[in-house]
Amino acid sequence: MLLSIGTEIPAVKRVIPKRHGDDRGWFSEVYRADLLAESGITNAFLQDNQSFSAPAGTIRGLHFQVAPNAQAKLVRVLAGAILDVAVDLRSDSPTYGRHVAVRLDADGGEQLFVPAGFAHGFCTLEPDTMVAYKVDAYYSPADDRNLRWNDPAIGIAWPVAEADAILSGKDKAAPLLADLGRVF
Repeated sequence: MLLSIGTEIPAVKRVIPKRHGDDRGWFSEVYRADLLAESGITNAFLQDNQSFSAPAGTIRGLHFQVAPNAQAKLVRVLAGAILDVAVDLRSDSPTYGRHVAVRLDADGGEQLFVPAGFAHGFCTLEPDTMVAYKVDAYYSPADDRNLRWNDPAIGIAWPVAEADAILSGKDKAAPLLADLGRVF
């Protein structure tokens, strides 16, 4: 059983797999296309990605791909915890420029569905955090884009001070929302 719960931006959904536990631990179906389809998630996922971040305070994002390889993502945490963020980049959306931020951790098993048209990123809340996510389009370097993680126009309340955030050079140099232009 998978339970899907809406967020402040209806296209972004929290997905909560049911865990069946006993004295050995637990078992959970974390992906079932038929049950996700009942919640309106009908994407055909093509690729699985996994990242490992050793220190807490690592920020990965905000990343997205543009058409024809725009990606929807189904994100979950295998070890540790993150603040997972999705920013609406759909130009005609009433929630353009707004974001959803959800804590995901390995203990709870909750997932976040991020549709195409959104930038996605996360901050690790614990050391040795491992994140896995399914995408419905293959990685395309030519279509890969990013958005500044700390853009004041978006106003994400990251759980790490700017001076302490650990980022890639690419993410540090990402453009602001105002400089992106129409991407979706």
